[in-house]
Amino acid sequence: MTTFQIISLIAIFVLLVISAFFSGSETALTASSKARIKRMASSGKKSARLVEKLLEDKERLIGGILLGNNLVNILASALATGLLISIFGDQGVAIATVVMTTLVLVFAEVLPKTYAISNPDKMALSVAPLINFFIRIFSPIVVVVQNIVRVTLKAFGIDTSNVEYVLSGHEELRGTFDVQLEEGRIFKAHKDMLESILDLDEILVEEIMIHRKNMVMLNFEDTPEAIIDQAVAGAYSRYPLYQGHRENIAGVLHTKDILIAIRKGERETAALNINKIMTKPWFVPETTTLREQLDAFLKRRVHFALVVDEYGVLMGLITLEDILEEIVGDIRDEHDQIGAASKRLKGGGVLVSGEMSIRDLNRKYGWDLPDEEAATIAGLVIHVAEIIPYVGQKFTLKGLEFEVSQRRKNQITKIKITKVKKKSKKN
Repeated sequence: MTTFQIISLIAIFVLLVISAFFSGSETALTASSKARIKRMASSGKKSARLVEKLLEDKERLIGGILLGNNLVNILASALATGLLISIFGDQGVAIATVVMTTLVLVFAEVLPKTYAISNPDKMALSVAPLINFFIRIFSPIVVVVQNIVRVTLKAFGIDTSNVEYVLSGHEELRGTFDVQLEEGRIFKAHKDMLESILDLDEILVEEIMIHRKNMVMLNFEDTPEAIIDQAVAGAYSRYPLYQGHRENIAGVLHTKDILIAIRKGERETAALNINKIMTKPWFVPETTTLREQLDAFLKRRVHFALVVDEYGVLMGLITLEDILEEIVGDIRDEHDQIGAASKRLKGGGVLVSGEMSIRDLNRKYGWDLPDEEAATIAGLVIHVAEIIPYVGQKFTLKGLEFEVSQRRKNQITKIKITKVKKKSKKN
């Protein structure tokens, strides 16, 4: 073997190692955990700060790595072709193609990327200084390439100047939760809880509020003794007080304020001044998101609000507990009446309350029922039927059959849901 052939062989080996370095670095840097890198950078780790800096401009990072990777791969292939032609003649082209494709695929792509994906953070921290050096060298060429690409795409009517990441932060988190669940690292209940936090910006108070027909209210015009008896006998700590008609809310009565008033000396309940004990009602629009309402509850340090529509008509009420239940599920204390909103039937299927929310059903049974047009399962059935269906009427949606089991006047109170059985094919 001649000196030229030996030098070419060594050069090919070195170029393949550099190619493997670029391939592994790309995977490690893009797959590294932003949260862990940020935490290490905050603690003063220089390499972590460098990784953060590189990831701030991903287009520049990927462009530099690809440029370097393609450069060494093409150079290695050219040297291999020249080397093998000098040994095998014209057949060397075909041999070089097969050999270099195999070497590049196995040792310069799959192997380094497999290692990088199994140790992304560790490798990202290790390669960051060298990659940063190469990026600085290649950056002028990368800028030219980027501009050529943008001008070319613009000629075809595609503007990439304002392109942001395809996935939002919330979507990336949801994808992470799905992966963690599939790999068995978190429980479904924990995934549902985490996703519910992300949903707070998308859910309106009207979707989870206690509807006005289900509100327990006290008549302000009753005697103080009657009002206090009803408040103490009830299961709630706060009650709206209406005057004249149920739409006219005079105030909100807190049972704790009754005890405070009694302790201050008003031993006789008949002598209590309800007007002094009750607090001013707080009205919020039905289009407020749960995130906004939660922030408002925390800011005002109150737990109770009345929901009104755009015309100021009372629609229902919402509490801090209602929002928390959207995240963690049902919160019941010793005074709550226990009644299952849904239960499995022996013959198959599920019997649910018409007031049960679609989100709760999807979360509990793993279904994918749409909740854009209605918040409750009764509302969804009415939307699908386009009428108020009668008892026994059936509808099919998303592979599920809905049968109205109980109806009270115009309200659907019970619905039986079963999976649609697939018809067996006859020979």
